Amino acid sequence: MTKSKIDRKEFVKRTAGASLGLFLNNSLVAGTKADARDLASYDIMKEVMKYPKIDAYATSNLSPQNLAVQLDYAERLNIEKLLIAMPMLSREETPEEFKASNDLSIKAMKLYPDRLIGQLTVNPRYGKQALAEIDRCIDKGLWGTRLYNQVKINDPLYYPLIEKFIDLKMIIFMHGESQLGVGGYRMKYDAKKALTTSTPDDFVEAAQRYPEAKFQFAHIGGGGDWEYMCKCFQDYPNIYVDTGGSNNDENMIDFALEYLGEDRLFYGSDSSYFQSVGKILASDITDAQKKKIFYQNYNILLNERSM
Repeated sequence: MTKSKIDRKEFVKRTAGASLGLFLNNSLVAGTKADARDLASYDIMKEVMKYPKIDAYATSNLSPQNLAVQLDYAERLNIEKLLIAMPMLSREETPEEFKASNDLSIKAMKLYPDRLIGQLTVNPRYGKQALAEIDRCIDKGLWGTRLYNQVKINDPLYYPLIEKFIDLKMIIFMHGESQLGVGGYRMKYDAKKALTTSTPDDFVEAAQRYPEAKFQFAHIGGGGDWEYMCKCFQDYPNIYVDTGGSNNDENMIDFALEYLGEDRLFYGSDSSYFQSVGKILASDITDAQKKKIFYQNYNILLNERSM
């Protein structure tokens, strides 16, 4: 396998600022001084490897080269499973297009069956074809969805698909955003995003209609208003979030845990490996809660899949 250029020194350099900076800040706020010896003895790679992980949001173009790099990161960061699919693309997503994407996920999963769990994508505008594609993908071993912005999650076009995912005990993973100029919100600040982009309020409406469904709002670290996301989802126990994305704002994980609880957070990278691990290690949460986020919460879903 081709080795990516990640080593202990590089990982420490990219993540120690977040992890150790928060450690120092917390110590000063508490009225104590962080002992330099404590900082010097902190072994961040030992801490990384302490926690097995399931990446609930792994993105790949699914080429052999890209998969090799991702699996190398996974080996070095103790990521046991990756939920993998093509990057979500702003396109029509015709049946030919979503079948081609799903075929790549199927191929990748066959190459690395012990490490990769492929996810499927469909477009509800093609109702019968989308439902048939779900059946085909399930027969091939894919599990879970990777949906984008062709249609909002609360659009009636999604109802038959959501009902099918409920029967299959599949979590409904979908791209979501929360910022000015997205999904019809204050469009005078147009962010050049599709009006069909799902917002937290759209997820809430879908969750209210289908309380037995399980929804995953993608990447609270993806650059949007994560405080609003978490507040919006607080009273809807069937909405989960993953921590993926390159943004690692201080207090993001702590805030999400406060509003959503420790059982509704999944570790996700969205290909931002340093940030995704570092911001959880840097959070002021317990060891048991870190274990839940990194691994246990998503593993519960995987176990339900086989029941």
